[in-house]
Amino acid sequence: MFSNATPTAFRLTALFTFLLVLTGCSSMKIEDFKDQTPTLVLEEYFLGDTTAWGIFEDRFGNLKRSFKVEITGTLEDGVLTLDEHFEYNDGETDRRVWRITPKGDGYYEGEAGDVVGIASGQVAGNALNWEYDLDLPVGDSVWRVHFNDWMFLLPDGVLINKAKVTKWGLHLGTVTLFFNKPKS
Repeated sequence: MFSNATPTAFRLTALFTFLLVLTGCSSMKIEDFKDQTPTLVLEEYFLGDTTAWGIFEDRFGNLKRSFKVEITGTLEDGVLTLDEHFEYNDGETDRRVWRITPKGDGYYEGEAGDVVGIASGQVAGNALNWEYDLDLPVGDSVWRVHFNDWMFLLPDGVLINKAKVTKWGLHLGTVTLFFNKPKS
């Protein structure tokens, strides 16, 4: 079949096929976590002060950036507001303010200044799957990227978030965050 194909064409075809198989193999569904504990309730977990530490790895697994986030959560009229203050390892700072509204049956919608449209997600058991598009500054330009976040609540108030970052369906990198709630 490939007898007349150049080695480069063969490699590109094999790589493309591998990428299609790899991206099509994810079978994790939010329903898989419905019986897992501790139960994640966003309005309870993020109320008050929370600290998170995170990293961004490019698609090759190279660590590109690390950061710390100080989060203050307030609840008013059923809307959870998360005021996030980022401090990156290179000295840059940033701020994002989320407004997250429960929609019933574990569904949530959220808005933030750099989020395009409405973020949407669902909680089941100890997990949240949260997706949104974000305008991300990259150098002198802004890239519109897609985030597919999975958060998992563990005992002792530890919350782990792993987000796949894509553009046009191509994997750009992964953000991993660890949240910790101070003991009251």
